[in-house]
Amino acid sequence: MPGLFISAMRTGVPLVAGWLLTLAAGAGFDIDSTTVSTAVLVVLALAYYLLFRCLEWLGERARGTVLQNLAGVFLGWARPPAYPKFEQLEPVDGARYLSDADSK
Repeated sequence: MPGLFISAMRTGVPLVAGWLLTLAAGAGFDIDSTTVSTAVLVVLALAYYLLFRCLEWLGERARGTVLQNLAGVFLGWARPPAYPKFEQLEPVDGARYLSDADSK
């Protein structure tokens, strides 16, 4: 569960940033429609997330932690969440086990 908090932060921070950018964009305009405001919020939040996620990815590729960490901070956490790796198990041959049970 440690990755849950990090994932929530990395989702919440771009949404708050999109909301703040929407407020800033609407400062000079008279937007009465809630639907338009919501659409602008979603577009700005997505653009914000993609910009900093791409910068973070470029930092990973360049083996430089400064760009990666800086972009990560703007996403709400300095590093992407690390999820545990699970090894794949061999498939179970159910027919073999059924025939062993039938013979007893």
